[in-house]
Amino acid sequence: MFINRVQELGRLHERYASNRAELFVLYGRRRVGKTELLREFCHEKAHLFFVATLSSDSDQLAAFSQQVWLYSHEEVSDAFTFPSWEAAFKALADLPGRPIVVIDEITYLIAGNKAIPSILQKVWDAQLSRSKVMLVLCGSYIGLIERELLDYRAALYGRRSGSELLLPLELPAISAFFPTYSPHEQIESWAVLGGMPYYLSLFDNAQDLHTNIRTHILNSKGTLFDEPLLLLVEEVREPRNYFSVLRAIAAGHTRMNEISQAAGIGAREVTGRYLDVLRELRIVRRLVPITERQPEKSRKGVYQIDDAFLRFWFRYVHPNRGSLELGLVDAVMNGRILPTFDAFVGRAFEEAAQEHITRLARGGHLPFIPERIGRWWSSDEEIDIVAISDTDRAMLVGECKWTVRPVGVNILVDLQRKAQAMQQEVDQYQVTFALFARNGFSPELKTIAAEQGILLVETPDLLREMPIWQ
Repeated sequence: MFINRVQELGRLHERYASNRAELFVLYGRRRVGKTELLREFCHEKAHLFFVATLSSDSDQLAAFSQQVWLYSHEEVSDAFTFPSWEAAFKALADLPGRPIVVIDEITYLIAGNKAIPSILQKVWDAQLSRSKVMLVLCGSYIGLIERELLDYRAALYGRRSGSELLLPLELPAISAFFPTYSPHEQIESWAVLGGMPYYLSLFDNAQDLHTNIRTHILNSKGTLFDEPLLLLVEEVREPRNYFSVLRAIAAGHTRMNEISQAAGIGAREVTGRYLDVLRELRIVRRLVPITERQPEKSRKGVYQIDDAFLRFWFRYVHPNRGSLELGLVDAVMNGRILPTFDAFVGRAFEEAAQEHITRLARGGHLPFIPERIGRWWSSDEEIDIVAISDTDRAMLVGECKWTVRPVGVNILVDLQRKAQAMQQEVDQYQVTFALFARNGFSPELKTIAAEQGILLVETPDLLREMPIWQ
């Protein structure tokens, strides 16, 4: 099932429409939908789609040679293989028409032959750049792609005509996967699975969320029961140590020293190296209060798991793995997950609210142009959402409440107090207030909001593709 990705498809079609040589790099996390996007793009166009594997370099060359042969011939020729990668890449310049050549999992190709980028650069400069081929290089190992293909020291630096880091789908796309779910259930599903299309496609819209969690995640035979293990084994060495780091973060240890002690894998410097790799893979993110002027040097940094499903899995599956392997799925669900599930969804609700503010800004619906959006905290205070424009000397501060009761005036008063505390760290800016609620707002708060221009956002608003200021 191919859903959304309209803008990403549009950028690919724009490159294709140039009718000249194009070198495009598409990369992103596994399961994010890169291959499906490229297959949708290639549909009804002349194309060669090669998926690299972990086989030997000679086997890869033979398989690629067959794909090039089949582009121009109707019959298979198992005996045909180019004598070298240079010859194979040169042959792409002679393909008829406006060919699209996709090399998927390019990192596997490079792992088997480190010279691939240099060979491709040589052929691109000599032949391919003057052809009509659209060459798309696609990979999942983000760090390797950035080093080997995008970095200024990489052989292909300066040759690409475009690149795209494919990110998970944004929240509004989830309604296409779960059209029968209520807005609350859609938010909860997003909290568990995030925007990864593969994970979303596994859950059955005809089953409720808890049933899907039991079937696909908690059941030891479920498709997603071992997913994080498979993901990390492919991406890193010593996956056990990375597991320890991720479990420590999921358990609430978010500062470097706390993670190091809880993970038990060595000194702070050792833990830092593991965290750096996880950040490179876009699995972990380091956050600092939004008022920090030098984020990388800030001592207030905290770490969080940046992938919703991994956050859920390390919070609930990994520590209960023994019980789940004994078949105690209902006991874990009822005794370990449901009692804290609302609090878990509450953090995802804050991220959904940040996305909403970002979409409002994209649509020009904020009263200023933000330069950064994030959170703020001190030793005893925290604000869920802050959007700041130093140029416009304006900011938006917001509070999120994933509670059953409607939000009342007391929450607004408390947010205004915290905003004053935050402004002691920055210049006095014009402040706009926003409140996000699971179950609406009290009549008194609605009246005040209408009078003072306060943004009130309910759960259904977060699911709109094109939000507007209300």
